[in-house]
Order: sequence, then C-alpha cells, then structure tokens
Amino acid sequence: MVRKEIIIRSGETVLKGKNRKFFEDKLLSDLHRVLKPMGILKMFKKHNRVYIPVNHDNHQKMIERLKHVFGVDLISIASVVEKDIEVIKSAALQEMKEVKALKKIKTFKVESKRTDKNYPIGSLELSRLVGGFLLHSFDDLEVDVHHPDVTIYVEVKEEAYIFTDREKGIGGLPKGSNGQAMLLLSGGIDSPVAGWMVAKRGVLLKAVHFHSYPYTSERAYDKVVELAERMSAYCGSIQLFSVNLLPFQQAIADTCPESEGTILVRRMMTRIAEKLADENKCDALITGESLGQVASQTIQSIRVTTEVATLPILRPLIAMDKQDIIEVAKMIKTYKTSILPYEDCCTVFLPQKPVTKPRVDKIKKSEEMLDIEKLTEELYNSMEMQWIKSESKEDLLWET
Repeated sequence: MVRKEIIIRSGETVLKGKNRKFFEDKLLSDLHRVLKPMGILKMFKKHNRVYIPVNHDNHQKMIERLKHVFGVDLISIASVVEKDIEVIKSAALQEMKEVKALKKIKTFKVESKRTDKNYPIGSLELSRLVGGFLLHSFDDLEVDVHHPDVTIYVEVKEEAYIFTDREKGIGGLPKGSNGQAMLLLSGGIDSPVAGWMVAKRGVLLKAVHFHSYPYTSERAYDKVVELAERMSAYCGSIQLFSVNLLPFQQAIADTCPESEGTILVRRMMTRIAEKLADENKCDALITGESLGQVASQTIQSIRVTTEVATLPILRPLIAMDKQDIIEVAKMIKTYKTSILPYEDCCTVFLPQKPVTKPRVDKIKKSEEMLDIEKLTEELYNSMEMQWIKSESKEDLLWET
C-alpha cells in the first residue's frame, strides 16, 4: 500500500551539534503554526528530517505554507512503500507517470540511498534495477546521469521512500532560535525587507512605527499594519508599537536649523526604539538603511544616528542596491503595499536642503535647545500597541 508523506530537510539546523534538538524543536513549533489552520497536527522527526503525512487533495497548499517557514531548506512529497524491490519499482513507475503528466521530459536518472545497511541491495544496484525497469517501461525516455530532465530518488530506511520533486524552501534558521530585535518599520520598501532578512536568521521581531498624525493619515498607518501582516506569514505574530512624532517635529521646526530636522528625528526614533527594545527584552535594533540612498543614510549621518544608541543596530541592507531590495520585497509580497502613495512621518517638515554630512558636536548643540529627556518621555508615554497575527488575513498571506 502506498501512502504519501512530505519530507522536510533543514540545511543549517543539522550542523548545530549538541544544540541541534533546540533548533529542531523551534522548527517543529513553526511547522505546527503554519499547518494547524489546515487541521494538520501530526508530524514526526527522524533521520534529521521532519515527516508529515498528507492527503492527496491538500499537499500543494501545504507546500505553499511550508515555503514560508524559516529553517526549511528542501521539501519533497514521497511515496512510502515496503522495501520489496518490486513494490519500489512499481512506486517509481507511478512517480514517473505523474511527472510525465505534468511536463514534457526526455531524460531521467535514478539516485538511491540505502540507510538500512541490512537491506540486501546496495545503492548502486538499486539505482540500476529501478532505472532499468523505468527505461523498459517508457519508449520515449533515455538515461542521462549528468543533466536529466527529472531525477527519481529512492531512499531505503525502515521503509522505502520514492520521490522526484525537491522544492526549495527559504532556508535560514528556525523562528525564535536567535533572540529578539526591535524593527523600525516605516511604510516604505526597505524596512520590511530588512526585518525579513534578520528574521530569517532566527530572530523574533517586534516593531515600532513612527507617524505624524494628523499630518499623516490613518491610511498610512493601515499600510504599515498590512506590511506587518504580510511579514507575519513568515515571522509569526508581531507586536507593533506606534509613536506620534509630531510634537517633536514641531519643536524642531520652532527651534533648530531646518537642514538638521531629518537627522534630529532619526536620533529621536533611535532613542525611543532602544527604550522599547530594553523594556521588551530585545537585544538589537533593525533598520532598513542602505548606504547613500538618502540624505539620512550617508555614512556621516549613520554615524550621528548611531551615537545615541547603546544596543547594536542591525542594517542588513547597508550595501544592497535598490533593485536588489525591490526583488526581495516582491518575493515576500510586501512591494505592492510599500509603494501605495500614503505619506510617512519622514515627509512631514522635510527640509529643502537636508544636511548630508552632519557632525555629532553640531547636532548635540542643536539638541541642547530642546528638552530631549522630557520630549522622549512624552512621546514614549503616548505610544500605542497592537498585535499583528498572520491568521487575521489568511487568504492574503498565503496566496500563491
């Protein structure tokens, strides 16, 4: 009797040595998160892999969800049969028929792996027997061991697993295996990509968004919520904080040189984000800065912004070209939301000629004209928070 199972391989997790169980448990937890809404609860771990029983009518939807899980490197749907060579041949024949029904192929090869060393047929002989059987079963197929159109994989363990497709997951490390960080989430293209890239390294995300209501609209905030929802398909639930920067921006406009407005706002954002991070057990900040992209992202501006922080600031996009960032945004489905034409706080009181090479001493002198400590507390105490959960818009997040 043939049954189907999805096989999950995790690239980096298997390299973790004595810590492997910790990473594997994190991966299993996230697999449960994405499959539980489908009513799929049963899965098991063996041979450094995860096996998930499937029904014939739901496996493609399962795969689409599994592709959103950090730590998943390869995904296969295998036919699981007894270790009798004739049964294995029959299962391989059925796999080939299914592949031929979906695409035109002319060449194939068989790769075999025998984990059960008591099995009397070695790996090379197993490939020869199954390959020869398939060659005689199809008049229109030839063997090509170097560049085949399709590969039939045969693995003999406690049972025999036969499969063809090995779809790529997104890799990385399982969610929650590498601490927490606070993402400065704007409504633009860059910051969601930066958060996603750091989350791919196993970091849990919390996020803070800065706005200037009523100069920025509720639609601008809704846009940020949608970006967080799309990220949550990968990252799980995200705690989203929102801070109104308008009182600080008005104080700058009344007191400080116009050209320094942007960098002063960036420093205030960093102060508040770090305060939030400390109180929410985050060990780093994340920003979407890309070197030289705008005035506040010159190397001098980055230095002045960083000067107010004690936590490390992770900048995964720092040396990326804009087009490369856009390609990632399209892949994780945040791009179309990011380019919606709603303003963010950085466009409010935007100086005509922002300083591009600020100096720490000059910026500090301007800050002396402001009551930074009082303003920081006022902004922080007016902060709002909501939880963003992937389950809230399931169809939106898991679309193919």
